[in-house]
Amino acid sequence: MQPPSPVSGDYDVSARPRLTPDCIAAVSSLIERVTDHDGMRPVSEHVWLHLKEGGDPRGQHLLATNAAGVVVGYAHLDVTDAVEGPSAELAVDPSERRHGLGRLLIEELIRHSPDGRMRLWAHGEHAGASELASGMGFELARVLWQMRRSLYAPLPRPAFPPDVTIRPFRVWRDEQAWLDLNGRAFSDLPDQGLWTLADLERRLREPWFSADGFLMAWKGERLVGFHWTKVHGRLGDDHQHHHQPIGEVYVVGVDPDERGTGLGRALTLAGLHHLRALDLSQAMLYVDDTNTGAISLYERLGFARWDTDVLFRRVI
Repeated sequence: MQPPSPVSGDYDVSARPRLTPDCIAAVSSLIERVTDHDGMRPVSEHVWLHLKEGGDPRGQHLLATNAAGVVVGYAHLDVTDAVEGPSAELAVDPSERRHGLGRLLIEELIRHSPDGRMRLWAHGEHAGASELASGMGFELARVLWQMRRSLYAPLPRPAFPPDVTIRPFRVWRDEQAWLDLNGRAFSDLPDQGLWTLADLERRLREPWFSADGFLMAWKGERLVGFHWTKVHGRLGDDHQHHHQPIGEVYVVGVDPDERGTGLGRALTLAGLHHLRALDLSQAMLYVDDTNTGAISLYERLGFARWDTDVLFRRVI
């Protein structure tokens, strides 16, 4: 059964570059309702961080309110990638689904696209999202796996080359070295490799940030690799969690000149040992399903596929 077409008077959709504190609170509440219902946050960390600060010049916020003035739909539009085109993420209140609100938000996103192109992220394998996307002329473009492993299971010790020193990230000292290496390590992945100092500092201000969990590998004065870990669900986070705390292999990067030396494996293991020392029971990570080399490494380290995020691209 197809969802009914939206009636223009059912919802009011407005677009704005920045959000007021009241709007931030309303959208945050919506996202928590969706997370509780679906078991997965409907927006990425990138969107969530900008949302909490009200927005930035690279984003556009679309808010949908019902007749009572309650925010029941939200979409974020990013138009900065001139090559791949605009991208968006959205959330619809569970009580308002199958009434055409998702379709209405996507139509508004397309209307605000500078050139009609659109990439749409869906977090988790939800049949409704795939059905809606395909019905609106989108095709599957990218699949991102979430993988997990138990930290109670056997965990090998990392073996680093004798000339490599591991130490925690030093705030106000290591930012530029990390940005330079991050750009080289992820030159083929703009979402990660094009981070700016502002992108990095925004995360350094997050309650979950811990310098002890940001492991840096040095050869003398040259940064050659890193493993940035993250913990979800610790006390002090700015929203409630309905699960046990879980560690994340947030980002692992290795200088292209050091690939094939085992440094990536050693850094991954070092980070997992750090997470285990925090008395966490599980670790997670995200990886493109096309990155077979990384998937093979993670599987050898005990990770298995847990869930999937998908990217749809509008066919024009």
